[in-house]
Amino acid sequence: MASEVRPESPESGLLGFLRTAALIAVLAGAAGSVGLMLRAGRRNQSQILMLLFGIWVLSPFVAAFLAHVFSKRWPGVTRATLYAVMLALTLGSLTIYGDFVFGHLKAKAGSVFLVVPFASWLLLGIVGAVVISGRRSRRGA
Repeated sequence: MASEVRPESPESGLLGFLRTAALIAVLAGAAGSVGLMLRAGRRNQSQILMLLFGIWVLSPFVAAFLAHVFSKRWPGVTRATLYAVMLALTLGSLTIYGDFVFGHLKAKAGSVFLVVPFASWLLLGIVGAVVISGRRSRRGA
């Protein structure tokens, strides 16, 4: 009796593991970042300011998640790059926010929670531009 050969799904193996890890990391990173932001701003009386900071802090995580949603038909290498960026985004953000909140990083709260999301957007934009230019150059070759 011959055994059936099943085609490998596009999200199996290492790519599937990376995808799962990246999704869990982005969700945990978003929750952790907002939690750390709320802890840092616990003495701030302006609820509107805290809401705006919360939206700004969450925005790179939402963008990364949306990129994942739209990446279903992207080549495996491109998706792996996205997943690596999602992991780096989470690790970097939580490390910096945690260092600030727990007193290891001496800076003003506003600057940390403004600069980190901005840098995250830069990272997402630069990697996105590199991926898009790489795809266009392969099509032209």
